[in-house]
Amino acid sequence: MTKTLRFALAAPIALALASCGSGADETGEIAGEAIAAIPAPEGTEWRDMVTVTDMDGYMIGNPDAPIKLVEYASLTCPTCARFAEEGMEPLVSEYVNSGRVSFELRNQIHGPHDLALATMVRCAADEAFIPLSDQVFANQQQVLTPIFENQAAVEQSLNLPPEERLVRLAEVGGFYDFFAARGLSEDQARQCLADTDAYSKIADNSTKQSDELDIQGTPTFLINGNHADANTWAALEPILQRAGAR
Repeated sequence: MTKTLRFALAAPIALALASCGSGADETGEIAGEAIAAIPAPEGTEWRDMVTVTDMDGYMIGNPDAPIKLVEYASLTCPTCARFAEEGMEPLVSEYVNSGRVSFELRNQIHGPHDLALATMVRCAADEAFIPLSDQVFANQQQVLTPIFENQAAVEQSLNLPPEERLVRLAEVGGFYDFFAARGLSEDQARQCLADTDAYSKIADNSTKQSDELDIQGTPTFLINGNHADANTWAALEPILQRAGAR
């Protein structure tokens, strides 16, 4: 087991809250000329186009959009959930669908329950990643309450063989029923959670990218590689507009 994965599985559940809501420092001036809308191919909408990137993120929109927005998020982060509630619909309908902006969601892992959730939202079709993530955000308290109320059982699950750890943790959290109601069968979910190579990759990417890109908390937004000084939609939208999405 890698050092990164050992940390992801052993990190206290409280880490999910401790690492959440940290605003990013602005490391470069984000400004540009106004950009004209870019039509999607005939019969399509940019919002329906999904690309899995080489950073293991899921991007929606024009792959060649001049403004590339990346969010590092934890599925257990309340501030990320607030952004999803307040920002995703206007971001997608007004900015991504214009072809000016692409949006890529990447996971930063804040503990074993977060790793299980990040694995499960990847378990269905690529197109389901962001909708399933949004469902977790929208129902975050419901999803996390069994984990916080049964921490002894969570700890016990982490002492099982690697291929059984997240499978059992998802049982403790009631994750199977939650995702089954949203189209992901329990059998499929169990198979994904038993794939140690897959969930190790998610954990390793989280640590490596956080170190390389100075991602200190969630949500952190990057616009064309520059940290945006925002962690809410109200703060982020003006920065997108200054970047040219207007």
